[in-house]
Amino acid sequence: MNRREFLSGLPAAAVLYKNRRLGRQELRCDVAVIGGGTGGYAAALSALRNGMNVVLTEETDWVGGQLTSQAVPPDEHTWIEEFGSTASYRKYRKEVRDYYRKHFPLTSDARSKPYLNPGNGSVSRLTHEFRVSVAVLEAQLHPYLASGKLTVLYYHVPQSATTHGDTVDSVTVQSLKTKDHKIIRARYFLDATELGDLLTMAGVESVTGAESRNTTQEISAPLVADPQASQGVAHCFAMDHLDGEDHTIEKPASYEFWKNYQPQLVPAWTGRLLSFTYCTPSTLQPRTAQVMPNGTVSGDFNDLWRFRRIADRANFAPGSYRSDITLVNWPQNDFWLQDLVTATPEERTHIITRARELSLSLFYWMQTEAPRPDGGVGFPGLRLRPDITDTTDGLAKSVYVRESRRIQAEFTMLQQHMDAQVRQTLFKGSPLAERAEVYPDSVGIGCYRIDLHPSVGGTNYIDRSCLPFQIPLGALLPVRVQNLIPACKNIGTTHISNGCTRLHPVEWNIGEAAGALASFAIAKRKHPREIRQNPRLLHDFQASLVSQGFELQWPSTVHAI
Repeated sequence: MNRREFLSGLPAAAVLYKNRRLGRQELRCDVAVIGGGTGGYAAALSALRNGMNVVLTEETDWVGGQLTSQAVPPDEHTWIEEFGSTASYRKYRKEVRDYYRKHFPLTSDARSKPYLNPGNGSVSRLTHEFRVSVAVLEAQLHPYLASGKLTVLYYHVPQSATTHGDTVDSVTVQSLKTKDHKIIRARYFLDATELGDLLTMAGVESVTGAESRNTTQEISAPLVADPQASQGVAHCFAMDHLDGEDHTIEKPASYEFWKNYQPQLVPAWTGRLLSFTYCTPSTLQPRTAQVMPNGTVSGDFNDLWRFRRIADRANFAPGSYRSDITLVNWPQNDFWLQDLVTATPEERTHIITRARELSLSLFYWMQTEAPRPDGGVGFPGLRLRPDITDTTDGLAKSVYVRESRRIQAEFTMLQQHMDAQVRQTLFKGSPLAERAEVYPDSVGIGCYRIDLHPSVGGTNYIDRSCLPFQIPLGALLPVRVQNLIPACKNIGTTHISNGCTRLHPVEWNIGEAAGALASFAIAKRKHPREIRQNPRLLHDFQASLVSQGFELQWPSTVHAI
């Protein structure tokens, strides 16, 4: 495809037809979003809002990624109810609460709370059941599905890509159910795959794992680069507790291994992984937690039951819920023995199986051997909730991925751009010490601690205070390829800076910005690189973002977290 053909575009609507030569179906559209996770969903919605015809693929039957199929209640910053996200993300949060008020038997007290938190979990102000998010997210897509502007391919994964010079021509996807293939041709391809798979298929320059300190000048980076040192993954699961009942599952095949497994990390872990004593992320000192199903833990113990609770029965009419429902995404079910990002397809299947076995082993350990606050052992009343995750076993549909393959970008976000302590050291006595790096090409904002879970390379938690930061357009631009844009955790970050850009509202902002960028580039018949380099185009693009509810800078009153 030459430049003139690329800029003049493909058919105005998504078209499905038969390629007689290849014997495969073809789809043609303006924007193809490969991956329907948090960023991919937001990217598709953004492109649709800007008048594009979109094909969206998703490997499960739930869009939303970490919000839904990966079963991770939203991790958000302190100011999320007031500012610090895009308008569409705030709309999503509002509609989740409205859905509960309309469809659930809330108590009058819960119904009257403007900031209703269905689970009253301590990790978030909006811990809730994943089916609600699915309903809300899908409802926003319905008008575009009805109009024919959107085609969603559920249970589809990318298999290959064709390129011509610096342009991606097509992506072939395969149905996980029928094994049939479809060829997608688009003006722009947005990689929203959880592991950055499309980057590899399209030959986009990328990095994995941890960069060396010499390369990035980051104080938390290792001395030697390790391409396989990605953060561990987790197979989350939902559970409740029915007192007096026995729901003990069959002993997992690998239980004895996990029961006796002691992590070999640097700095050292606290002992066995299957224990309520684990490392405090920020200090690496031992912390002991308790689990008190449907109750409150005593003393200074950390309350794991309430941590990611997604349904607090006190919010609902008596008898509506036999138990609270909590979500297990704890240090004890992080899997870091093998790297999922760089693994082959066969290795990935094995790794995900091991991660599932770890989670089931943790659950079985809690049912049979975990210490109880009353001095006894085991909680046989714990019950997996497959109805909550829409699976057969109660584990999430997909493994929770914290870190992806990342583009080599025109601009890379570094630890020293937002680490509070590093900024104090670099700019002591200057106003620059109190704020993150200012990016003139900002396409959004985010804030979370630089929070890295233990990595495959053997590094323990890295958890550092972070200043509220901007997301630069340059981090969404590959150094060479023109019409592929990253739309989730695969932007120009490092292993370290990814620790604060991987959370729900930031991934949403990244995806939404990617969808808006592709749409603006098509409308202006300019490549994204030209938009960043041309002051007038950049100004107009940023103005269009603001008009759509993006926030491009933080209020001066916010502080580090």
